Amino acid sequence: MALMLHCGAQEVVFDQLRQLDTPLPTPSHVPIPHFRLVDMLRHSLSYYGHEVVDEHHGVSEDGMRYFGVLSLKSSYGGYEDTVALRNSHDKTFPVGIGFGGRVFCCDNLSFFADHVIRRKHTANAKRDLPGLVQDVVEPLADQRASQQRTFERYRAAELSNPMADHAILEMYRAGIITVQRIAEVVHEWESPSFDELKDRRTAWRLFNAATYVLTGRVVANPAATKQLHTIIDGACASVH
Repeated sequence: MALMLHCGAQEVVFDQLRQLDTPLPTPSHVPIPHFRLVDMLRHSLSYYGHEVVDEHHGVSEDGMRYFGVLSLKSSYGGYEDTVALRNSHDKTFPVGIGFGGRVFCCDNLSFFADHVIRRKHTANAKRDLPGLVQDVVEPLADQRASQQRTFERYRAAELSNPMADHAILEMYRAGIITVQRIAEVVHEWESPSFDELKDRRTAWRLFNAATYVLTGRVVANPAATKQLHTIIDGACASVH
């Protein structure tokens, strides 16, 4: 899996994160090195029995903003569980950890749960951060099982074209996609780019049509696919 980045970000290997300069602390702002956050997340995942099988990291051109995706060993078919991490040294956004899935056939990434650690980068936050990361990771096993049930429900729900059209407009109204992207989602719904999604017109097919169009935006804005889940859940609920 390649980490889809945008806004001038570039993919790096983990060892390169160690080489990045971290701004000096001030009385009100104590930046957390990107690589230390990754180490904290790895440790917590391992402690709770989650095995990391792949990882990708990206930083902005100046190294101030970081995005990463760790893939977890999973027994579920058709997709893999992922954990994403983001951090910034320039106060662009707080530390965030998202849990979601990547669909194998199309490399689509989505988020089922997103946790923002809304703590200013202070000396106390640096001290407390390992515990805060652990609090986020602890319920992950339940979230992985819940995501599996959700995806199975999407695969089982057959949607008509009017139902899909309504859901796509809801995506636009919710700000998940722009007006320019509506036609792209419709095209992926009507003519999927991947054979695995062509057999049946299901909520799973619509979900992947949207996440395919959102490629490159998901890691930086996990809330988009959280909202998408709400809309697809609504479409499933309307199936009789």
